[in-house]
Amino acid sequence: MLKQQLLQKGLHKLSPQQIKLMKLVQLSTLDFEQKVQQELEENPALEEENCSDLEEYSDILEEEENKIDITEDQNQSLDNIIDEYFSDDEIEDFQINNQKNYSVKKHISIMSGISFQEYLKNQLHTFRLNEKDLLIADFILGNIDDDGYIRRKITSITDDIYLILGKSVSTEKVEKLLVNYIQKLDPTGVGSRNLQECLLIQLEKKKINQEIILSKKIIRDHFESFIKKHYQKLQKKLGITKKSLRKIIDKIRKLNPKPGKIYSDNTKNLNHIIPDFNISVLDEKLELTLNQRNTPELKISSLYLDMLKSYQSEKNIKENEGTIVFLKKKINSAKWFVDAIKQRQNTLMLTMNAIMDYQKEYFLTGDPIKIKPMILKNISKKIGVGISTVSRVANSKYVNTPYGTFLIKSFFSEKMINQEGKEISSIEIKKLLKESINKENKKKPLTDEKLSNLLRKKGYLVARRTIAKYRDQMNLPVARMRKDL
Repeated sequence: MLKQQLLQKGLHKLSPQQIKLMKLVQLSTLDFEQKVQQELEENPALEEENCSDLEEYSDILEEEENKIDITEDQNQSLDNIIDEYFSDDEIEDFQINNQKNYSVKKHISIMSGISFQEYLKNQLHTFRLNEKDLLIADFILGNIDDDGYIRRKITSITDDIYLILGKSVSTEKVEKLLVNYIQKLDPTGVGSRNLQECLLIQLEKKKINQEIILSKKIIRDHFESFIKKHYQKLQKKLGITKKSLRKIIDKIRKLNPKPGKIYSDNTKNLNHIIPDFNISVLDEKLELTLNQRNTPELKISSLYLDMLKSYQSEKNIKENEGTIVFLKKKINSAKWFVDAIKQRQNTLMLTMNAIMDYQKEYFLTGDPIKIKPMILKNISKKIGVGISTVSRVANSKYVNTPYGTFLIKSFFSEKMINQEGKEISSIEIKKLLKESINKENKKKPLTDEKLSNLLRKKGYLVARRTIAKYRDQMNLPVARMRKDL
């Protein structure tokens, strides 16, 4: 017998404004900028907070300063290296000369509309490298930052080459490609791993004379004394006069500590990854910041507010009813958008801060093994927002760390238990799996079953099917495809 029942089901339906907010949360930095620009163009009741001639004038001043002030290298700049050891007049004369030199270098002409990475790649492809070496060299090139440096460890790059390209390569090979090819590219000094190497590469290109020989000696053998401004000690070690040392310092000052910055203006408007967050380590503490491009200062137009007030104060309101409705609609829309930007900022910071706190050990050390098992639900419960909200942040946002720029979702992984009952991340299993395959005898490669047994002996209980799944995720072929003749 059929029974009719009335079921009352509670459905939570998002309002149109909540849906719009979720879409804002999901937007990347670049797309969000475009959305803000679109709103500014479509809604005259919305305007930028600091929109004034003074701000524009400040921007012009800043741009002019950047043309000559490009010597800063992280916390150390070559300008600050010059000590009171030389007289104030000498320093002032030197700074003026240095600015003139750099204003010329700053405007080196390169191909219009081409990114810094593409510019380097075009040069790299003029070398006669075999297909595998070129693929690896291109990958190394992708690790060069906007300053022209490679700040990652060679071992980390080789790991990524294996995980992403599926190519087994030694650190010696990567080092050889870096030094013999990438560091030969223009601008001179590109591909350096630190300031010392950057300056030495540039000095090697200079025509040999006594000053250049001593400059190289200072940077190669006495770099710490140079950085710490121990000029009297340098003068004594080199056995030269104060005047000679000043000339050598002048030579070094003419070098470019940030070779990539010459091309920064050409890459400003290109569609490349812009990190949404920055994580830095200061005194063994983590500091999270949101990319300021994410938080434009907008406000409701005072002109439109005054217009609405004026129309509402008139006696014949009905005659102006259409205009009043239009003004209210635009003002309310502007108010919502200003509030939505703040909500978006709070949601992004709340979510990323929870992820950073959850993966604190990794962000402090950069060791992938320190990445804890983490799923969307962990973060959702921690901060009291929906799983879909966490997903929107994780799947579309990037974070810049001291160890590289990563898609946030890459820090999420499955939980597994080892023989000791300790929770481990699937990322750790993948790393061990990759290392095992890397060390295998290529004439007798390990099957998934043997890999499972091998990890089991190391204390990791991983089924054969799980091995196959992780291997596929890392684009690693089956054993028979890895076999060498």
